[in-house]
Amino acid sequence: MSRPADLAVVGGGIVGLATAYRLLQRHPALRLVVVEKEPVVAAHQSGHNSGVLHAGIYYPPRSLKARLCREGKAALEAFADAHDIPWEACGKVVVALDEAELPRLDEVYRRALANGVHDVVVIGPERLRELEPHAAGIRGLHSPGTGIIDFRRVALAYGDEVRARGGEILLDHEVCGLTRAGDEEVLATAAGDVRARFVIACAGLHSDRVAALTGGVDDLHVVPFRGDYYTLRPEARRYCRGLLYPLPDPTFPFLGVHLTRRIDGEVWAGPNAVLAFRREGYRLGDLSLRDVAETLAFPGFRRLARTYLRTGLAEMWRGLSKTAFVRALQRYVPAVEAADLVYGPTGVRAQALRADGSLVDDFVLGGDDRVLHVRNAPSPGATASLAIGRELAERAEERFALGPVATGPHT
Repeated sequence: MSRPADLAVVGGGIVGLATAYRLLQRHPALRLVVVEKEPVVAAHQSGHNSGVLHAGIYYPPRSLKARLCREGKAALEAFADAHDIPWEACGKVVVALDEAELPRLDEVYRRALANGVHDVVVIGPERLRELEPHAAGIRGLHSPGTGIIDFRRVALAYGDEVRARGGEILLDHEVCGLTRAGDEEVLATAAGDVRARFVIACAGLHSDRVAALTGGVDDLHVVPFRGDYYTLRPEARRYCRGLLYPLPDPTFPFLGVHLTRRIDGEVWAGPNAVLAFRREGYRLGDLSLRDVAETLAFPGFRRLARTYLRTGLAEMWRGLSKTAFVRALQRYVPAVEAADLVYGPTGVRAQALRADGSLVDDFVLGGDDRVLHVRNAPSPGATASLAIGRELAERAEERFALGPVATGPHT
């Protein structure tokens, strides 16, 4: 680059592009560049997800997830309408199978109300059958505002906005070094150095590695979890009208096997949640010795593995055995049979883990007066992307002294 940028965003996923878009909305004269290692944007988590617009019913009240999910969903729906991106409020039903699960159902309901999601209602078996005729369960929660969208299409639209507002997106620029030279940050990439006064890193599956380049030392480490889906054959899609979910396990951050209607009409079943042997490994045989060695060497993963050994083995077995997967799904939709399912897509989730073995349950944003980092932004990160971008823009304005904010609405 002939002269340094004012600000570089590392990562061309949905959060990085949303952040760049928010910054250019607020600071139209900002010389901004997005630095992305792949030949396309939205190549990983942003393009490998279930496409659910989350309403924010699960998350601990007063958490960043709770606040930014609700704000981000409203902003994203407005953005989609303005950019002719289809979305649908198809609704979600969270099912309690028996009496033992009712206290957990009540807790989710309390959280939803505390988070400002006031359209959620408790439903009995009759209403459950009206909404999802093939579902099992004695009671449920109905979240009519939960929706579906194509997040990759959203991310591409963010990228179009960034370019239209004068930002630059540098593809095939993998950041392998980040050093400070006077009043500049120098990002070393395979395609040459990129210089900027300030940096915001939204590196997803590699967020811990990019943070380490700045010399920051903390106990967060990214562990990649692969999630495999089946898809229902067209004639079996009648088994799910909207989104059908189990109650979340309060001790484990993954939601378990569920049915998800997609904006294109497909219905996905899954996912499982197993350790990925490569951070961007979408096939069973994908292996990175570096990724595996780093995971196994991290004491937090070893503690996690001991704590969740039985759960982890069950998840692995469901990933290997279609019969086991179908049995898990039949608890919620008894009519589903193995012949109704075909192998579907796979995604990899970046989950931050602490050295004590605890899974990080909230978004984590941090940094200093020159570099900001997104350290953890799993689901509902895509739903909350515009709100995360707004939050990062405000932190950048405070720490980087970017100048006055442009007036007018920022939707």
